[in-house]
This record gives sequence, C-alpha cells and structure tokens, in this order.
Amino acid sequence: MTHLTKRRFLALTLAAPFVATAARAQEADRPVTTTTRRNISSFRTVAWQDHFDQIGKGAIVADTVSRALHFWSVDGDYKLYPTSVPISEELTKRGYTEVIKKVEGPTWTPTPSMRERDPSLPRVVPAGPKNPLGTHALYLSWQYYRIHGTHDTRKIGRLSSDGCIGLYNEMIADLYSRVPVGTQVRVI
Repeated sequence: MTHLTKRRFLALTLAAPFVATAARAQEADRPVTTTTRRNISSFRTVAWQDHFDQIGKGAIVADTVSRALHFWSVDGDYKLYPTSVPISEELTKRGYTEVIKKVEGPTWTPTPSMRERDPSLPRVVPAGPKNPLGTHALYLSWQYYRIHGTHDTRKIGRLSSDGCIGLYNEMIADLYSRVPVGTQVRVI
C-alpha cells in the first residue's frame, strides 16, 4: 500500500497538468478521422457567392454543422452569429428560403407535430421571458420555420430546436435591425 504524504500529494498535484498535456500530445499524433471534430468552435469561412448568384437584399447562410449564421448586407457588411440548430435530422430542413416577415416581441404557437409529441404544450405563449422565440423573430417562407432569439442561452451552440435557428437575444436584435424582408436564406 502506498503511503500518501504531503510531499507526494504536492508532487502529484503539480504533475497532473503535464501528464494531461502529454496525453493530448500523444493523441494529436494519431490520424484524425472525418467523424472526429478536433476544433473548438468549428466555425468555417463561408462566402455568399458559394450559395447565391447575387447578394440581392442581403444573404444569410445558416450552417447546421458549425452552428453558425453568416449574414451579408447589400453594402457588403458581414456578421457571424453562433446559433442553436435542430435536434435531429428529421427536424432539419435544408435548402433555399427567404425572410418574409419580421416580428419584434413574437408570440409562439407550437406546431401541430410539437403538440402531437407533447400534448401538454400551451396553445400560445405571448411575448415575454417564457416565450421560446425570444425577443425577435425572422419568419421564413417555409411554414413554421424561424430564425429567432432565445431566453435560454444554454441552447446556443447545441442541437436544441424543433427546426428553427436560434440566436442569443442580443444577437437576433442586431440581425433583425440589419435584415430587410426579402433577404435570401440558405440552410446547409
């Protein structure tokens, strides 16, 4: 049986970060497979020209893999926002759509499929701190799909929505002020 002295305890405590670093270094020498994500943020550079023929009234690319929303204004300004994304492939709709309406202080009405999965959901949630759409919402031409805020900041960066793209309330307010109705959107 090993006797743990103050000196031995101190030595082990001081060595722990170096042992962890050495283990990570050994792991870094292994080949990386395509299914392993090694970067922290996973944000990747995106150009609007890769997705649209012209900038139009503006362009949004919502990347469900990197969990980021890219916005380009007609003036050429670019903004990047971290997002929440749908919890499953079945709830993820990809493709082209556009912003058809903007609402500050939106009310939330669960979709029929949400109520089917959870009949205890309320019929409507008015604007306020319990509203899952947060402070602002951009309505898309796809029925039931939105780019909106959230009061639950734990959702950002995670698989957490029933199909929508969520942003921090401060960030959706910023995006909301920049995006005109008619802005083209692509979800990838």
